[in-house]
Amino acid sequence: MIDLHYWTTPNGHKITMFLEETGLQYKIFPVNIGKGDQFKPEFLAIAPNNRIPAMVDHEPKGGGKPISIFESGAMLLYLAEKTGKFLPADLYGRYDAIQWTFWQMGGLGPMAGQNHHFSNYAVEKIKYAIDRYVNETNRLYGVLNKRLADREFIAGDYSIADMASYPWVVPYKNQDQNIDDFPHLKRWLETIQRPARDRARLRQGERGQSEFRPARQSAPRKSAGSCSGRPRRWCGRFLPSPLHSTVIIREGG
Repeated sequence: MIDLHYWTTPNGHKITMFLEETGLQYKIFPVNIGKGDQFKPEFLAIAPNNRIPAMVDHEPKGGGKPISIFESGAMLLYLAEKTGKFLPADLYGRYDAIQWTFWQMGGLGPMAGQNHHFSNYAVEKIKYAIDRYVNETNRLYGVLNKRLADREFIAGDYSIADMASYPWVVPYKNQDQNIDDFPHLKRWLETIQRPARDRARLRQGERGQSEFRPARQSAPRKSAGSCSGRPRRWCGRFLPSPLHSTVIIREGG
């Protein structure tokens, strides 16, 4: 059994997609980032970076004590190795899928997250920041569109590389992107109309939500005096992080 500490974000959706594809038994433990659950000691014990998702596998491959893992990319890789699915066995195919998974982790996700924050939630609308991240998201869409020009999926057969990127492309409207500008990417989105994807979205529907929508994470705030005389960035760890602004996946989105 896998305990999945989760909220309805693109990174959370990656993991439910994989779990539903493989039929692994799992139980969802909601971590309501709107209420600051990610700062509770019991969650920090398995996810010290206070970001969802995280998981505990009580039956790791080969036996042994339970293992806890945070970071969605590491979780996808772990699950692929545990099940022997959605990651090619040969050296070249394996690292093709891994590098594109890491591409999402280091590029598409963070840049789209900044895009969401500055475009939708920043109190002060900073044109430079909005243009910077909208344009970078556009560039990354172009990279993926080119990659998909001559193949059905990102890295050979359907793999963790597709599961990593898919939830971050679905809310393209919130990222100020025209999906028709990326025909291969649009075709790929339509291709991933899989039963497991729908089951994963139904699990997210347990939260009573119905569409993709940006959301910010809340966090405990220090008093105004505690930041006195310090650069504002020093207090940022107590405030919603623009790098990790999230998109709630809602049923129908």
